[in-house]
Amino acid sequence: MIFSDEQICQFRTQGYLAVPGFWTAEETAAMRTELERLKAEGKLHNVATEGDGKTESRAKANLQLCPMFPHSTFFRAMPFAPKVAEAVEQLIGGPVILHLDQVFLKPGRQGAGTNWHQDNAYFQIPDPLKGTALWTAVHDATVENGTLRVIPEAFAQQLPHERDPDSNHHIRCYPDEADAVPLEIGAGGALFFCYGTPHATGGNLTDRERAGVALHFMNADQNGVARGGFEVEKRPVLTGPDATGGEAEHGVRVAGTWDTEVQRILAG
Repeated sequence: MIFSDEQICQFRTQGYLAVPGFWTAEETAAMRTELERLKAEGKLHNVATEGDGKTESRAKANLQLCPMFPHSTFFRAMPFAPKVAEAVEQLIGGPVILHLDQVFLKPGRQGAGTNWHQDNAYFQIPDPLKGTALWTAVHDATVENGTLRVIPEAFAQQLPHERDPDSNHHIRCYPDEADAVPLEIGAGGALFFCYGTPHATGGNLTDRERAGVALHFMNADQNGVARGGFEVEKRPVLTGPDATGGEAEHGVRVAGTWDTEVQRILAG
């Protein structure tokens, strides 16, 4: 995975980058299959509320699992796919550390969006361009089913955030949406956006569910001050001299298992 100078420039000036077809059809199918298992086992929980920030909504659902790695060796292996670290390192520099993994699933018709926020309101790293989310469209992501929206060139702003009454634990901000851009992308596409980029998702107005897997990464030089995400000792180092392929953080070697995990899931 080699980005052009234009792609890297877009990320560093606009605060985001869309990469269609980042994952293969097989990899994407395996994501959907594993996500169905996690959903069937009740691992995803509705974080949408009745507007009071605590009472679970009966009319809408924003299903979240965070973190994913304790529940799935497949999703544990996902950030160790070689193209992931290669892509992320080009955008934010190395060494690369995994900060967080999570998934949001919006059921058909009742799927609720996630309100505007900046990841750095949670993580608070000094340089928002040295952290990025890798948001994967598990299903085709469209305006109608609530795809990701971003506000370009706004990553340097520190917008005021407050408790989100529509969620049981999120915070939100209220940016000027005049320049907001919806990022429609097919299943298997990846959307990278830095920690400072304001972003949101809409409700799912279609009959089919839509999910997005979000992996969050940062440059190792931000690790000492970064808040939130995994506990410091559980943040896998993916590149550089301290990388152990997951052995130091997970107790087993995870690097090199991604292709095997994909085939395992597809084989049933």
